[in-house]
Amino acid sequence: MNGTGSLPGDRARAMVGVAIAPEAAFALFTEQLDLWWRRGQRFRVAPGDRGLMAMEPGVGGRVFESWHDEAGLERVREIGRVQVWQPPHRLVFSWVGANFAPGEATEVEVRFEPGAPGHTRVSVEHRGWAAIRPDHPVRHGQETAAFVRRTALWWGDLLTALRLLSQRRAAPS
Repeated sequence: MNGTGSLPGDRARAMVGVAIAPEAAFALFTEQLDLWWRRGQRFRVAPGDRGLMAMEPGVGGRVFESWHDEAGLERVREIGRVQVWQPPHRLVFSWVGANFAPGEATEVEVRFEPGAPGHTRVSVEHRGWAAIRPDHPVRHGQETAAFVRRTALWWGDLLTALRLLSQRRAAPS
C-alpha cells in the first residue's frame, strides 16, 4: 500500500482547469459527454464518427456509447453505472472496459472544485486497476507504472477536449 491507502499502480489521475463555474462544468461533463469525448478507436468502440456517448443522470444511470452498425442495427455498449451523483461537486461511475470479463470493473471519480471566481478544477481519478490482472489485454503488455501513466495521459486528452469546449462555450458571441 502507498500513502493514499491504495495499492501501487491502482490509480491514474488527470486534472484540468476550466473557465466556467462548477455548476456549468458538472453539466458540461455529464450532459454534453458526446460533444467533448474524443472520437476514434483510441476513445470509442463505435467505428468512425457514428457513435454517441451519453450519461444518464442520477445514481444508477448508465454511461454508454450507442451507434448503428453496417446493417443499421442499433448497438449499445454500457461502459458503467453512476454510483455517486452530487452536482456540482462530485461524480463516481463504474468503468467496464470493452475487453473486460464479467465481474471485472474499475471506478472513475470526477471532482469539480471551485477556483478563482468563475473557474473550476476538474480532476479525474480512475482507480481499481490493481484488481485487473497484470497480463490483462487492457494493459497492452505494459508494466504497471507505464500503464497507469498511459491511462492518465488518456484522461488528460479527454479533459483537454472538455476544456476546449468550455472555452468555446464561455467565449463572448
